[in-house]
Amino acid sequence: MNSTTEVPVSLAASLPAPVPLPEPLRIAVIVGSNREGRFGPVVAEWLLGRIRDRADLAVDVVDTADVHLPTALSHSPSAEVTAELGKVTPHLAAADAFVVLTPEYNHSFPASLKTLIDWHFHEWRAKPVAFVSYGGLSGGLRAVEQLRQVFAELHAVTVRDTVSFHNAGASFDDQGRHKDPSAPDAAAKVMLDQLAWWGLALREAKSVRPYGG
Repeated sequence: MNSTTEVPVSLAASLPAPVPLPEPLRIAVIVGSNREGRFGPVVAEWLLGRIRDRADLAVDVVDTADVHLPTALSHSPSAEVTAELGKVTPHLAAADAFVVLTPEYNHSFPASLKTLIDWHFHEWRAKPVAFVSYGGLSGGLRAVEQLRQVFAELHAVTVRDTVSFHNAGASFDDQGRHKDPSAPDAAAKVMLDQLAWWGLALREAKSVRPYGG
């Protein structure tokens, strides 16, 4: 006996068409420290694991240790600087949203990160930015608060919730695994949910009406 149920033609015609899933949001993770012996790659690998678990996000990595930009800005960069910009600018331009990973140096964020930010402008505009920070007692939160002001000036939108690792070196084991992952994993989900909402909303808005701020 055939148990297949056929939908009447009249009913099938009245059913709404399936809504196509949006293209995954392109997330650029920016590793902000280029310091010798930095702890950033450990936190970055943890973060990338959380992002890669999600079908709605596609991840790219921009590491400030891989690009050597001068602090002296120029409207006519040399061939050497242009080549360095070529390593990073297309990744920033292609991103729908960003996660900035930063430590805290002397109550602020690294010069390598500020240099990367300052060499670009249009790449940040009308895109959301989330933050993951790490450090000692402050967990890098003072660096994040300063970065919010910087990105506001660049017409970017920073999401409210962050992930912060206090005494980060003691939080991970020798294999780079967090010793008590429940709280940071939950915080990462909230942050990425907010980033995905803003990223999709802004991407759709710009497809209808270009940002002119």
